[in-house]
Amino acid sequence: MTDFTSATDADGVAVITWDTQGKSMNVMNQQGFEDLDRLVGEALADEAVKGIVITSGKEGSFAGGMDLNIIAKMKDEGGDDPAKSLFEGVMDMHGVLRRIERAGMDEKTNKGGKPIAAALPGTALGIGLEIPLACHRIFCADNPKAKIGLPEIMVGIFPGAGGTTRLVRKMGAMAASPLLLEGKLNDPKKAKAAGVIDEVVDDPLAAAKEWVLSEPKIVKPWDEKGYKMPGGAPYHPAGFMTFVGASAMVNGKTQGVYPAAKALLSAVYEGAMAPFDTALKIEARWFTNVLLNPSSSAMIRSLFINKEALEKGANRPDVSDQTVKKVGVLGAGMMGAGIALVSALAGIEVVLLDQKQEAAEKGKSYTADYMDKGIARKKATEEKKAQVLGLITATTDYAALAGCDLIVEAVFEDPGIKATVTEAVEEVVGEDCIFATNTSTLPISELAKASKRPEQFIGIHFFSPVDKMMLVEIIKGKETGPRAVAKALDFVRQIRKTPIVVNDERFFYANRCIIPYINEGIRMVKEGVEPALIENAAKLVGMPLGPLQLTDETSIDLGVKIAKATKAAMGDDYPNEEVDEVLFWMESEGRLGRKSKAGFYAYDEKGKRQGLWDGLEARYPVAGEQPELVDVQHRLLFAQVLEAVRALEDGVLEDIREGDVGAILGWGFAPWSGGPFSWLDIIGAPYAAERCDQLTAEFGERFACPALLREMAEKGQSFYGRFGAEAKAAA
Repeated sequence: MTDFTSATDADGVAVITWDTQGKSMNVMNQQGFEDLDRLVGEALADEAVKGIVITSGKEGSFAGGMDLNIIAKMKDEGGDDPAKSLFEGVMDMHGVLRRIERAGMDEKTNKGGKPIAAALPGTALGIGLEIPLACHRIFCADNPKAKIGLPEIMVGIFPGAGGTTRLVRKMGAMAASPLLLEGKLNDPKKAKAAGVIDEVVDDPLAAAKEWVLSEPKIVKPWDEKGYKMPGGAPYHPAGFMTFVGASAMVNGKTQGVYPAAKALLSAVYEGAMAPFDTALKIEARWFTNVLLNPSSSAMIRSLFINKEALEKGANRPDVSDQTVKKVGVLGAGMMGAGIALVSALAGIEVVLLDQKQEAAEKGKSYTADYMDKGIARKKATEEKKAQVLGLITATTDYAALAGCDLIVEAVFEDPGIKATVTEAVEEVVGEDCIFATNTSTLPISELAKASKRPEQFIGIHFFSPVDKMMLVEIIKGKETGPRAVAKALDFVRQIRKTPIVVNDERFFYANRCIIPYINEGIRMVKEGVEPALIENAAKLVGMPLGPLQLTDETSIDLGVKIAKATKAAMGDDYPNEEVDEVLFWMESEGRLGRKSKAGFYAYDEKGKRQGLWDGLEARYPVAGEQPELVDVQHRLLFAQVLEAVRALEDGVLEDIREGDVGAILGWGFAPWSGGPFSWLDIIGAPYAAERCDQLTAEFGERFACPALLREMAEKGQSFYGRFGAEAKAAA
C-alpha cells in the first residue's frame, strides 16, 4: 500500500495525503518520493484540478524526517563510484521538489501553473519541512506541542533536499543561521514569526483549500527577475559582513571538527552567488561531500540509527510489558529530586522519601521550580504544574511505598546506608517490585547481597543533572534477572531517556572510560605540559570540556574519594600515583573545584571561571619544550577508547552500539567521531595498534594495545564489521 494518496473534492482541490504505513509519524522513503512526484504530476495534468494541498494523515504531525537508510542504499548502489550515485540520487529529490515549486509554470514567462499549499497538522522536521518550503504557502495548525525545523546538523549532515537553499533565500543567511547551523526547532507561532512558515490557523486543511482557490500569485521571489537576497548576498556590503561573522561563529562553535557545518556554510555562500537551480546543484555537491565523510556516516549511525534502536529496546529481554505505574524514589537530594521530576513529567506516580520531611519537601520543590521556569518561558502552564506536582508525594514514611512497582534508591554512596534502606523497603513493597540502586561506582552484585530478591535488584546510573542528561546506564548484577532489566529499560523509555545496558564491574562503563581521560590530563600537568595546551587540545578534538575543567565541575574531593577507594581495592596494581599527588595537593589547598570557587581554574565571587589558576604553574612548572598538539590529543583520546575496548573484551559492554551512544550522551566523547568504536574504525585498527605501541613505549603500559584490537589489526577488521548489528545478524 502506498504512503501517499490523492483525492480531488468538488471544488477542484486535489488533496495529497501522506500517511506512512506502520509508523506513528511520517518518514520519507524512496518509494514515497516517487509516489509524491507521480500524484503531483497527475494533479497538474488534470484540467479539473484547480490547486493542490499536501497534508498528513497523522494526527498532530506532518513528518518526522527522512529514512536515512535511503542514503546507505544510494551509496551501495554506486558500487565503486558512490559519489556519483549519491549526487544523482540527491538531484532526483531536488527534481521532485522543484516540480512542486514550479507547478507547471512556463519557464520563461512564469505564467500558468497551479497553486500548491502545505497543510501541517503539527510537527514538521527535516524533509517534512523541506517539502512545505517547496510549496507556495505553508499553513500550520495552532499546535503548541509541534516542532518546526531542520535538525539535520545534530546528526552530522545538513538539509540537503533544498531546505538550505530555500530557507536562506526566503529569510536571509543571518536569520536562517540558527535553524540551519544549530538545528533550532520552533513551535508554529515562533516559526511564523521567524518567517519559516506563512500561517498558523485552527484548521490548516480548510485554510489551505481556501487559499489555493483564491487564484493567488505562486511564483517564488527567487524565480522572478530582480530578486535580491534578504540581508544581502556575499558581494553586498551587509552580506559580506554576515558571511565573515558566520564563518567565525561556525569555527568558534565547532573547532573545525564537524564537517557538516563547514559544508553547509560553503553551500550557502557559493549558492548565494548563483541562480537558484545552480544553487541547488551546489547544495547537492556539498551534501554529497558530507555524506561521504566518515565523520558524518559515524554520526548518523550513532546519533540516529543506533540511538533510535536502543530507545526502541534493541537489547530488551523477551519479557512482557513492564511499564512503571508507581515509582518510589529514596533520597530527595539533587539526584533523587531530578529522578522524581522526570518521572512525574512522564505521568508516573512518585513517592519521594527522605529521612526528614523538610528534605523531602525541598526535593519536591525542585519540580515546582522547574515548572515555574517553564511557565516563565511559556513552555508550561499553571495547570500542568499542578498536575505534575500532584503526582509527587513527599514523605518520610516507608509505608507510602506500598504499591510501587519500581524503587529507585538514590541515597548517599555508602554500602551500609544503601543496605539498610534496601532492607527497609523490602518490608513494605510487594514481591514483584523491582529495586534499582542509583550509583556511579559501587558494585551492584555486592549491593544486591542486602536484598532478599537479588534477581529483582539492578543498577540504574543517572547522570547529573537528571533533567538535562539523556543517558541512563543500566547495570546488571551477577544475579539480576531479565524482568528487572526489562523494567529498567521500560522505565527509561517512559522518562524519554536513552538507555545502555552493561554488566557489573568497577566503574561500569561510563566512569571506567572518563576517569582515564581526567587522569591523563592531570598527569600531563605534573609532567610540565602547559595546562592551556591540555584544555585546548581536548576542545580542538571535539571534547566538550577539557579534563581539568571537567575535574572542577565534578569536584576535586570526589576525585580524591574515588582514588582512595580504587587504591584500596587494587592494592599494588594501582596505577595512578602521579595523578593522586596533584589531586591530593589540590584538596589540601582547599581547591575543590567550582563549588568552592577554587580549582584548576580561578573563579570570581559569583563562581564564573576566570581562566586557569596561576598557582598551578608555581607548583608544577611548565617545561621548556612542549609536545605536539596531536600527541596531546591522542593521549586524551586513546586513554578513553582503550578502556572502551577493554570493557568490550571483559564483557562489561555487550553491544558496541551502546558503547558509542553511551560515550557521546554520557560524557560527550567527540560526537563528530560517532563514539570510541566508530573513531577506531575511522583511523583503522592497524594504525590504532601501531599508535598504541608508540604511546606505550613513551608513556607506559596504560596505553598497551588490547589483545582484541591487536587481533583485529592483524586481520584488517573493523569494529562495526565484526560486532555491528549487521554482522551479528549474519552470524
